[in-house]
Amino acid sequence: MRRGLTRHKTRAMSVCDYSLLCNFPKCRAKLSGFAWTTACSHIFCDQHGSGEFSRTPAICPACSSALSGKLDIVRTELAPSEQYKTMVLVGLRPETVLDISHRALAFWTYQVNQERLLMEYSLSRAEIQVAQMEKVMAQQNQTRELEMNALREEITLLNKRVEEYKRKYSEVSELLTKKSKQYQKLQGLFEALRLRTMPPVERDGLHHASQAFTTGLVRQRSPQSSPPFLAVGPEVDRLFSLEPESFKSFFQFNSPPREKVHSFIKKH
Repeated sequence: MRRGLTRHKTRAMSVCDYSLLCNFPKCRAKLSGFAWTTACSHIFCDQHGSGEFSRTPAICPACSSALSGKLDIVRTELAPSEQYKTMVLVGLRPETVLDISHRALAFWTYQVNQERLLMEYSLSRAEIQVAQMEKVMAQQNQTRELEMNALREEITLLNKRVEEYKRKYSEVSELLTKKSKQYQKLQGLFEALRLRTMPPVERDGLHHASQAFTTGLVRQRSPQSSPPFLAVGPEVDRLFSLEPESFKSFFQFNSPPREKVHSFIKKH
């Protein structure tokens, strides 16, 4: 019994705490001060009620009903004074007072039910939108997952290619190193063979020319004399005063005979 009374008090308090909202579609503001009520059980704030019901014929903005009666539209005060509460129903019969209270409570109940239905409709629309968004998100996630898998596979292939290119590069580098060593070895053998096959006169002239050139570069000169690389000594004079034939023989490099090359390769 006590639990039932407690629930009844809680419901009564929740209903009393509830505030009516303007039924204008684009307003939906909490009502306070003055409000406009209609015979079709709708209520509007003072701003929209004054603007809508100043025209003739008056039409309800909520249900588009024609309001042509004298008392079809009433501007009422939502928080009346104590004197108004005392005098508004004075002199009326009890059944009239109860009928008026019943109709006022029916208006209030209608407003609360309409608000509940509107909230349920908004909730259902929100649930539908959420379901659609979840579906779209699932499709997008699936697409992104496929793209990520494709990118992972491509990255794996690229890594394999990079490893293959690194292996080929190392092989080519090793081969190039071997070929360079072989080339240097062959170059040394060729120089040695060329020096062996060179006539003694040319070999001695080349040796003396290198010594003279080195001596002329190293020799110290005074500040007034020529730079070291232009220094002229006896050896250099002798080097650059060669006869045309000896000059030609000095700078001429003949290929060694084939017989000597074959004999050299067989020995080594």
